[in-house]
Amino acid sequence: MKARRLAILCTHPIQYHSGWFKALAAQPKIDLEVLFCRTATSAEQAAAGFAVEFDWDVALLDGYQYRFLKNIARNPSVARFSGLDTPELLSVIERETFDAVIIIGWHYKSAWQALWACWKTKTPVMMRSDSNLHTERSLAKKIVKKPFYSWFIPKLDACLPVGTWSRDYFLHYGARPDRIFIVPHVVDVDFFRKEAESWRPRRSELRRRWHLVEDATVFLFAGKFIPKKRPLDFVHAIASANSNGNRIMGLMVGDGPLRAACEETVRVTTAPIRFAGFLNQSEIPSAYSVADALVLPSDGGETWGLVVNEAMASGRPSLVSDRVGCGPELIVPGETGEIFACGDTRRLASLLGSYGKQRDRLKEMGVEAEQKTTQHVAAAVRAVISALDAVNQDARK
Repeated sequence: MKARRLAILCTHPIQYHSGWFKALAAQPKIDLEVLFCRTATSAEQAAAGFAVEFDWDVALLDGYQYRFLKNIARNPSVARFSGLDTPELLSVIERETFDAVIIIGWHYKSAWQALWACWKTKTPVMMRSDSNLHTERSLAKKIVKKPFYSWFIPKLDACLPVGTWSRDYFLHYGARPDRIFIVPHVVDVDFFRKEAESWRPRRSELRRRWHLVEDATVFLFAGKFIPKKRPLDFVHAIASANSNGNRIMGLMVGDGPLRAACEETVRVTTAPIRFAGFLNQSEIPSAYSVADALVLPSDGGETWGLVVNEAMASGRPSLVSDRVGCGPELIVPGETGEIFACGDTRRLASLLGSYGKQRDRLKEMGVEAEQKTTQHVAAAVRAVISALDAVNQDARK
């Protein structure tokens, strides 16, 4: 069977998408082209919450076909709706005659330009999103969104939620149940697995670099130091768990507006936590290798939490709050990690204390975690193929 021509519209190259794109491009049933609206500047990366200017230091464009669209926005930006304006999408979609177009999110002008172009050319269009109903929103915002979302979502040829929570979101706004295909978020599992293997022999060296005790159980926080990530919950939990005489330490990787508050709390509580600062994509596997497990205490603003995929691909289990979107998909309590109530630092401290005495068990859970996230890559590809089959059957009618 001839490969189906698939276009994916994306705001800009993102480290969390490249693994999915490469996996799709490797499928003989798919002829993929990714359409980017912009390359994010180092300043835009800092403004997104990283707090430091940088460019990703791994190849984000290898392994698949792509093009950059002409962005005519007066003030180009990946952070504003009007910052991505690519009217050439109509001519591209008309000329290329794609079998389907996947639009990632609808929070930018180019997404609506693509949606309109697909409707105009009768090109099957699919929307991928990780939005869910667990994210806190004002009543006014819910009232405004309901009629509009209930109008356009049922018009989509297929919806591609990343998990069960986002599936419920699409259903809430009227999506056809038989046209929902769960396409989970994935990372480049091979990259993290290989990097973890290369760093493992240097574990003791890494612990000395970050002043971590060799025989301590180390829990990792990795992410932006911003309110939705709740980094202070991690600090308080580590401080509490260690007060009982446990050999527990914390490593915090990242930067952001709450870093100073975390450092001050560490000073006051004498919590055994070390700060590694921002680590780029080629460096972050070293943090996974030095730690025994990841902790992600985020609130409902964490619609997925791809750092969990990274940790699991590196052979590390994860402890996540019950508001983290990937929880229902990736965390099997007692097998690939644990789930605790968001904001319940006492419960988190209890889990840290318990697992702090079970380093061998954490290692076993890490093996199961790696297998789980590997399965998600194949699942993400299968779901896209199923969606393509479904929307193209309609096109032939």
